Amino acid sequence: MKLALAALTKYLLGLTLVGALLFIPAGTLSYPNAYLFIALLFLPMLILGIVLLIKAPALLEKRLRAKEAQSAQRGVVAVGGLMFIGGFAVAGLDHRFGWSSVPAWAVAAASAVLLVSYVLYAEVMRENAYLSRTVEIQQGQQVIDTGLYGIVRHPMYAVTLWLFLAIPVVLGSWWALLCFVPYLPMLAVRILNEEKLLSRELVGYADYQKRVKYRLILFIW
Repeated sequence: MKLALAALTKYLLGLTLVGALLFIPAGTLSYPNAYLFIALLFLPMLILGIVLLIKAPALLEKRLRAKEAQSAQRGVVAVGGLMFIGGFAVAGLDHRFGWSSVPAWAVAAASAVLLVSYVLYAEVMRENAYLSRTVEIQQGQQVIDTGLYGIVRHPMYAVTLWLFLAIPVVLGSWWALLCFVPYLPMLAVRILNEEKLLSRELVGYADYQKRVKYRLILFIW
């Protein structure tokens, strides 16, 4: 019950914050793209949260833990938070002043990417019970090299990259997309920092790096 309350509280706070960041800059509640995005993001999140609560409460608890121990990672998280606040606010302002004209097919395509990303995100969580929102080595942790982890070393980050770049298009704002572009270098910094820790402290990770060449994007990096 305590875990369920903590998860529900974070869920409702996130929903309220995202709504405020979108509708207040938009200056209206008549913002269809915002409702579409909120539905695409928070309905699957609710379903996933319920599944984790029932099937893997320990993993849900780890996912709710957000305080980073390393200063470098705290900086990355802070920059990421500012990126999201700016991106949502710009999307709302874009809707208010009509800066962008995003065609319906692009919104539909981005919506599909967002949903597929969510499905892949859930699959990554199914494959890796050690997933945490913070960079850490857990007791008994082992290298996962099956499924999506056999394709790239950081499939969760790869999935979130596509998910986050789809968000501003779903919201109907090309200008907001510019706010989310820094997510890629921010992610690169986080990955490089995380791999230093993993290769140093997780048995077998150095060999895994040799077997799976690419970190994030196939044939690129």
